[in-house]
Amino acid sequence: MKQKLLIVDDEPGIVDIIVSYFSPYYDILTAYSGNEALKKLSYQPDLILLDINMPEMDGLTVCQKIRSYITCPILFLTARIESSDQIIGFQVGADDYIVKPFDLDELRARIAAHLRREQRRQNRSVVRFFQELTLDYSSRTAVIHEQIIPLSKREFDIVELLSLNAGQVFDRERIYELVWGIDGDGNSDTIMEHIRKIRAKFAAHTLHSYIETVWGCGYRWNA
Repeated sequence: MKQKLLIVDDEPGIVDIIVSYFSPYYDILTAYSGNEALKKLSYQPDLILLDINMPEMDGLTVCQKIRSYITCPILFLTARIESSDQIIGFQVGADDYIVKPFDLDELRARIAAHLRREQRRQNRSVVRFFQELTLDYSSRTAVIHEQIIPLSKREFDIVELLSLNAGQVFDRERIYELVWGIDGDGNSDTIMEHIRKIRAKFAAHTLHSYIETVWGCGYRWNA
């Protein structure tokens, strides 16, 4: 599946040039005003090329409005390049500046670089280490002494909940609600059985008890 570029510029000629050049490589969305750009965000572009000098709502305003809600790279297209403009742009959330007139090959290289960087960021593993135990939350794996511990989905969900909130006590009802959801078709008694299985699987590889029972209260992660 092609990645999506949103091109926002009030000059149709520039938009046409960019669309013609990049269509073989990306799916292209276009907008000719700030307000139209806001509507096109529902298509979830992977990168935005955003002109600064537009009537009614300029690119700086658009960027400031959307930056808290989207994470994709935003590259400003601009004919002006004063350092003060750059500072303002970066402050409102821009990732790069492309100065008009621009070389299309260079623009393609910059876009590709930003998309690669974004992909690496999204693929970055979230890993935590607890003595002999390593938890990779991205791949949902638990490893002790280089041995992968075969946890079921629910078992890993419980380990994830407790380990990401180490020291906090969760009673069975709260664990069930957070892991199974309020629409779960079982009851909190199943938590005891799942935790028993997790402990048994861990105990085959370590003497450390990672899930501690707080009598009369519930369970907590013992890091």
